[in-house]
Amino acid sequence: MLVSKLYAPTLREVPAEAEIPSHKLMLRAGYMRKTATGMYTFLPLAQRVLKKIENIIREEMDAADGQEILMPILQPSELWKESGRWDAYGGEMWRIKDRHGHDYCLGPTHEEMITFLAHMDINSYRQLPLNLYQIQDKFRDERRPRFGLMRSREFIMKDAYSFDIDEAGLDKSYEKMYQAYTDIFNRCGLYFRPVEADSGAIGGNGSHEFMVLADSGEAEICYCKDCNYAADTEKAEFKAIETEPEEMKERQKVETPDCKTIEAVCDYLQLPVEKSVKAVAYTSNKGLILCFVRGDHQVNETKVANTAGVPEIDMAPAEMLEAAGTHGGYMGPCGLDPEKVIVICDQSVMKMHNFCCGANEEGCHFINVNPGRDFTPTYVADIRLMQEGDPCPHCGGKISKARGIEVGQIFKLHDKYSASLGATVLDEAGRSIPMQMGCYGIGVGRTMAAAVEQNNDKDGIIWPVEIAPYHVIIVPVNIKDETIREKAFSIYGELQKAGIEVILDDRDERPGVKFKDADLYGFPLRITLGKKTLQNGQLEVRTRKTGETVLLPADDYIARIREMLGGLKK
Repeated sequence: MLVSKLYAPTLREVPAEAEIPSHKLMLRAGYMRKTATGMYTFLPLAQRVLKKIENIIREEMDAADGQEILMPILQPSELWKESGRWDAYGGEMWRIKDRHGHDYCLGPTHEEMITFLAHMDINSYRQLPLNLYQIQDKFRDERRPRFGLMRSREFIMKDAYSFDIDEAGLDKSYEKMYQAYTDIFNRCGLYFRPVEADSGAIGGNGSHEFMVLADSGEAEICYCKDCNYAADTEKAEFKAIETEPEEMKERQKVETPDCKTIEAVCDYLQLPVEKSVKAVAYTSNKGLILCFVRGDHQVNETKVANTAGVPEIDMAPAEMLEAAGTHGGYMGPCGLDPEKVIVICDQSVMKMHNFCCGANEEGCHFINVNPGRDFTPTYVADIRLMQEGDPCPHCGGKISKARGIEVGQIFKLHDKYSASLGATVLDEAGRSIPMQMGCYGIGVGRTMAAAVEQNNDKDGIIWPVEIAPYHVIIVPVNIKDETIREKAFSIYGELQKAGIEVILDDRDERPGVKFKDADLYGFPLRITLGKKTLQNGQLEVRTRKTGETVLLPADDYIARIREMLGGLKK
């Protein structure tokens, strides 16, 4: 490819809408263009990267006995109603009607469709195990599309679905996909970590996310340096904190003027924060939810939504609190009407004794509150958010935190969909049983963006060799110089014949412009052709990742180029 013919319009200024490196650089380098909020057109360079990622995925999925299919994007509502997700999925689902008034959705995922397919054709244990996958666009009406490809409304996903006769078979399929994903992301040249994760709207029990570690990551992960434990903060679980038994004291209401934070209350009452309980209020499709955790802990909203059985939650407005008989800054679990509010207490709260909390009255708190005697919550659950320095739930070591970008997630669905949609088979005894299912997704566009987030500098993108759109760019300093021009095209042809993906900047531009664009594009190697080096029978080859420059013989360089590219692979 010649740069003069390449459709990759670069930008010198950072687009105002772009906030993170991948969004800024992929717009600036001419990899994509915004069509509408959360929707992007991929230009030729991005398309080459996407195809390379897709090919790696296909090779590893096929090696793990996956079979590629292609299902419709448009899905009938009947299937989603049978699974119970038509109303439960939430506002992210794009719902449409045809001319006859029938309801459909643009597929955000394909569990229902694949289960319906299996229901039609799979009827015996002899046909299992089975793993089917596709690479296709998905649609989700994100409330706040942002960060370019990280949270968009239309995106490319590889989704796979396994079918097994029993739990042991599902475990094997899950482990096979875990290893396939590890191989995929290693081949993409990414530094990543698998972490325990919440299953979210997909459902099921048992999940891992594959997180590319990057400072700009949207998600936070917790990990232990003393063992292999790692989890998304949404999933990280705790055991209830046991406290020493105490004699139960009489509950008292005390005035706490202008004490609306847990710090202010504890300071005013001269109590340690560990003897306090704080509240967070949410609104949901089931009404008001009040959550209570120990004063020095934080609320995990994902755990709250899962405990309450709601698709999403938002902060509750003041008028909603007043209607339920409480006030912001003074909320407590005592005396609440279960008809008006769902009360969720963290499991550690239920182990506390004689603690202070809001009295649901402006300017007042209770002291000496005890669970059981003074209140009974709707739910008791682990709703705590893991913090840096918390004890590891596996070995007791100290938890550390890092930021990550989710590029893939695997789930054990068990019979969540097969039971509701009638996807059954006959086992060896002739009994009809629901198949055990797993599902496995990779965000193809997110993987591309994550690679940029992890590999960039002030000058532009630094592509891993495995997914770079081109491996080498040839930059003639002066394309009008006949000697330089002839040598540039000669090298271009020889690299092509050698199977090395190469692009030649044949534009009549200043060297500085070409160098800036080459760095912005992010190709792994740059061959610079100047009059002096050619007169000395040499080529100047620069590694984009390290900035290291070497001189190679102008008539014997192919093997060395291959070696340099091989050395850049992870």
